[in-house]
Amino acid sequence: MKRIELKFRNEEGRLSTVSLDDPKEPVDPIAVKQAMQVIIDQDVFTSSGGSYVSMDSAQVVDRTVEEISLD
Repeated sequence: MKRIELKFRNEEGRLSTVSLDDPKEPVDPIAVKQAMQVIIDQDVFTSSGGSYVSMDSAQVVDRTVEEISLD
């Protein structure tokens, strides 16, 4: 499963992450940056360290899980 992780710095300077499953591909870096700026400008999320004040990074994570049969 793929997910996009948007990483922000909060008012205390700590890192906070917003994760979204199944991002639209190919991921458009300009659209990601614009969306992150909207999240900051409109104070959409807060964390224990306060509001998000700056963008840190963004990444797409592809995770594969393989079940192990214990029978």
